[in-house]
Amino acid sequence: MRAVIKLGGTLLETEASRRRLARELAQVASDGARLVVVHGGGKQMSRFLADRGVSSRFVNGLRVTTPEVLEAVLMVVAGSINRQLVATLIEAGAMAIGLSGVDGCLMETEPLSEELGAVGRPVRANSELLELLTQHGYMPVVACVGGDRRGAIYNVNADQMAAALAAGFRADALILLTDVGGVLDGNGRPLPELTSNQARQLIAEGIATGGMQAKLEAALGALRAGVGRVLIAPGAETDVVPRLLAGEHIGTRLIEQETPS
Repeated sequence: MRAVIKLGGTLLETEASRRRLARELAQVASDGARLVVVHGGGKQMSRFLADRGVSSRFVNGLRVTTPEVLEAVLMVVAGSINRQLVATLIEAGAMAIGLSGVDGCLMETEPLSEELGAVGRPVRANSELLELLTQHGYMPVVACVGGDRRGAIYNVNADQMAAALAAGFRADALILLTDVGGVLDGNGRPLPELTSNQARQLIAEGIATGGMQAKLEAALGALRAGVGRVLIAPGAETDVVPRLLAGEHIGTRLIEQETPS
């Protein structure tokens, strides 16, 4: 089993939540799964910037990244959050190794739009590096920062990073763990299953906005790239990682639109 697990920054804010998830990931890895972990840190970033008098602006759920914001991303997301998570995973028994998309050209990236500043679109994952590490029992823990071969560094949406890594790694499953129960319909009810067309409709109708829009767009990209199982699930559920990988239905599963017969 190959899986990419994305942890939302909210799930990493408290030591109790971080340790619980680390134990689950370490246990799944010890049972033979080859895991790649991707993490965000949006709320921590917003607090860090606000404490320094820097306001955050978002476009379609993506943070506009000025040079000042990019420096903070490197300090907070690729720095303290990544180090804390790696240390917690090692404490739980995993052979975790902290990376960003810049390391070893793990995630080659290009500018997404001039309006967003130094926000990058994932272009190509270095699957050889992931193969090398996971074959030798390591668990890559990837901060959502990418780069290019000219030395530029970009802030990358963590969901998009996870989807691109899942495609490059030929993952059997992509799991996006978040702080809500799954994808919600227009009445605020969780949807157990969502076709690609239904997901696009939620975005078009303004029901899925901001961070959930970014998640759905990343999930749709993973489906198109051939990732077999794409799940958006509540990270606060007990034993959520082993239960999801065992096939239990939690949160929302994304599937390709069925072709009419």
